[in-house]
Amino acid sequence: MEYEIIHQPDERMFKIDIEGRTAFAQYRIINGALDIIHTIVPRPLEGRGIAAALVKATYDFALKSGLKPKATCSYAVVWLQRHPELMDIVEQN
Repeated sequence: MEYEIIHQPDERMFKIDIEGRTAFAQYRIINGALDIIHTIVPRPLEGRGIAAALVKATYDFALKSGLKPKATCSYAVVWLQRHPELMDIVEQN
């Protein structure tokens, strides 16, 4: 499913508003790396691929901006492990 993903650069966040709830991936930029620090999906929205869509949009932004993907958030860590094509450019902790 495709979602309308909104980038809020001032809040360093990508979000999806759906069914009166907000899911989001929050990031920080440090030393040329974009680090996803939180991925939050309200329980009633879980299981729909929303977290994956948010993480992908965030890392797509990182790559377009010349930043290395990095993950502090446990979900984003697992997402990166599932995408070995990014492993050569991932910022390691």
